[in-house]
Amino acid sequence: MIKTRFSIKDLENLSGIKSHTIRIWEKRYNLLKPDRTDTNIRTYDLEALQKILNVSYLNQLGTKISTIASLSTAEIENQVRNYAERSNKNNHAIQELKLAMVNFDQHMFQRVYDSVLDELGFEGLFYNLFVPFLEELGYLWQTKTINIAHEHFISHLIKQKLLVNLEKVQYRETRFKEKVYILFLPENEMHDLGLLFLNYELLSRGCNTIYLGASMTLDALPYFKKQEMKPTYITYITVQPTIKQLPSFLNRFQKKVAKEDPVELWILGQIAQKLDPSHLKKNQTVFQGMSDVIKQIPQLIKT
Repeated sequence: MIKTRFSIKDLENLSGIKSHTIRIWEKRYNLLKPDRTDTNIRTYDLEALQKILNVSYLNQLGTKISTIASLSTAEIENQVRNYAERSNKNNHAIQELKLAMVNFDQHMFQRVYDSVLDELGFEGLFYNLFVPFLEELGYLWQTKTINIAHEHFISHLIKQKLLVNLEKVQYRETRFKEKVYILFLPENEMHDLGLLFLNYELLSRGCNTIYLGASMTLDALPYFKKQEMKPTYITYITVQPTIKQLPSFLNRFQKKVAKEDPVELWILGQIAQKLDPSHLKKNQTVFQGMSDVIKQIPQLIKT
């Protein structure tokens, strides 16, 4: 079911404007006109959500709230369009993706995608639009501003674009055949968008990759060592294992996969960033982002 009513906390989470500030702007400038429940709790409709997203966008660009409040809704929308055409397109596109998600509007998603793709290309689009949006998406889901249906809807659309672009590079000739990168997610980890894009990045640069995908058991990974492939294993941890379980996962990787010949394990994802470095073995490295992985590969630095 499409969500059509929002709490003031929802507006805060989606726009970045504090609830306290929204209340002040309502009282001082009559910016929004919320409905109220029988228990006097504010609720807002989709038009109010769209307006507060536009107000947030203009305010972040330096327009005073008193100036914004003096404009009609149509004038605010017109100013947003004008700013977005000249600069700051990415911030505006992120706001539009939020609306597309909340409304389950795949046509709006496609319009945003086409607009940013024309300007930045797919790589630029992913880093400048999808990555920051997905970071916000996790927060919105954790705060229950959106539910799992919203997350699945927008994630599926993004994944479709990833797969289309992956196919364009998947069958190119491999330039660096002496080493293979094994990309996998740990057991019960299903969030594969980051790993899919990393696979795209490596393939587009001529690297040799084997993509194993979600929820991969460690027991299957030693196979690639036996084939004398000189593998480097890469994993992306978003939810599983948890931060408490991660040291145990790293130890099991050493025992089951690395053994007496310690192959490298490269780790990305928000859970990995919280890991105490003392739990890492010499052959295990945590990366802050995908661009850091690319910099780690000598052949790519030279090209």
